[in-house]
Order: sequence, then C-alpha cells, then structure tokens
Amino acid sequence: MKDISGRVVLITGGGAGIGRLMALEFAKLGGKVLVVDKDGKAADETAALARGLGAESRGFEIDVTDRPAILALREVIRRDFGRVAVLVNNAGIVFGGALTKTPWERHKLTYDVNVLGVVAFAHAFLEDMAAERSAHLVNIASASGFIGLPFASTYASSKWAVIGFSESVRQELVTDGNSHVKVTTVCPGFISTGMFEGGKGPLLTPVLKPEYIVEKIMEAVHHDRPWVLEPFMVKLTPLLRGILPTAIFDWAGKLFGVSTSMMHWRGHNDGSAAHGEGSTPAKYPATRGASAMPN
Repeated sequence: MKDISGRVVLITGGGAGIGRLMALEFAKLGGKVLVVDKDGKAADETAALARGLGAESRGFEIDVTDRPAILALREVIRRDFGRVAVLVNNAGIVFGGALTKTPWERHKLTYDVNVLGVVAFAHAFLEDMAAERSAHLVNIASASGFIGLPFASTYASSKWAVIGFSESVRQELVTDGNSHVKVTTVCPGFISTGMFEGGKGPLLTPVLKPEYIVEKIMEAVHHDRPWVLEPFMVKLTPLLRGILPTAIFDWAGKLFGVSTSMMHWRGHNDGSAAHGEGSTPAKYPATRGASAMPN
C-alpha cells in the first residue's frame, strides 16, 4: 500500500511502544492517524506528537474488549474522518507464570484482549476498508505463535490464534473479491522495551530494537507483504516445526533456551502487564506466581 497520504490509519494500543512509533511513521507519510489506547492520556500524547509532524490526529480512550465502544468509535470515525484504510491491531495484554499459579482471570483477560479484541476491530472495520480503493490490515502476533512457550501458555496460544485468524481473513478477502485489502501478520521475538526486564532471549535470537521492528512493519505495508518474521531464527521456526519430529524440536527448544526464556521474567519494573504490545503498563498489577511476558 503506497498511498498513505490523506488515508485514515487506526492503531490500537498506540499510546506507547511500537504502537506509538507506528503512529508517528504513518503521520510522516501524511496519514490521518487515529490512536486507540486503554490509557486515554497516552493516546492523546501520541496524537499530539503526530500533529506535531503535520498530521491530522486524534486519541481515543477505548478498551478493545468493549464492543459497544468499538462500534460507537466506528461511527465517530465515519463522521469525522471517513473510512479506515489501515487498521493496526497492536493492543495486547501479556502475563507469564505457571498455568495453575496464574489467576484464572488473567488467562481469560489474555484471550479477551489478544484474540477477541483483534477480531472485534476487524469485524467492525473490514467492510469500510473493503470499500476503499486499497487498504491494509496489520495484526501484531508473536514468534511465540509458532511454538510452545512454557510459563506463558495462554499468551502464546492467543498469538497462535491471531496467526490463524489473520491467515484465514487474508484468504477470505481474496475469495470474496476483496484482494485489494492486504493482511500482514507480524511475529517478532523479544523487543527491547521495559516489558523484557528479567527475560533472556533464546540463543542466536538477538533482542530487537522497537525502531527496527517498526521499520520492518512499514516496509511490509508499503510492499504488501503478508508476513514480518524477525529476527532471522523466527523465519526458520515454521519450517523446523514442520519437518522435525516433536522430540527433536523440543530438544532444540531446550538447547536454544526457548523453553526457559521467561522463567525469570519480571516485565516492567512494577511487574505489571502491558496493554499495547511492547508498550505501556496496564492497570492489572502482578501478583505472586505471575509476571509480564513479551512478544
């Protein structure tokens, strides 16, 4: 998608982290940047930064689990800005910890935000996007969406769901004659934000700079690429998962430190989770036996 100027760009979890960085990159391209975040103040701050770059921009305090609020937002956007051309589903909640030691409410919240939040925004805005001459859906998943991740089972499986959803929607759009709406699924490894405090990246898998992954996302949107898999070892993971026997794949995961990469994870300094992948602390303080988990 090369024609961003004057187009409406909607980013969830845009109050900080890679969501904010993406908002500013789209602002530089002349997009009308609309920032959604559970933290309304953070959303407004991002919007102000985008306006400082000359873009039309507004922040919205929206919980991605609140479907009525999402539908109301759609009407406001239609009235004040027009149809959404780019939707970036970046908002996410992340918790780590042993399955039975992590409160049930956290597991449910993980699925509500990471899966149903993505589906809710796509469901609300895809018809408007299909009515545009070109459009792009970006879903932020994770490298953990290709593997088992001990001590973050619901987080990893929520990202498996995002990958499956993205691929299904991508093919559905083509089958329905809406191939002008492109889909990019982003699967990064560890990103160097406060969320990674205490974590240890797997062997041969460097921790990514937020600016680097955002650059790759913007390139994917510009060139209509269906995947962003970073760093290099993530590109190999689906192939290795498919050809290696389970016992050998599990052994390799242990050897490279995947299965223990977040055993000592603390996340942000206050131990909180994030609402907006790799970004801003949410109002869900951690308790003993659970901690924040990265992409």
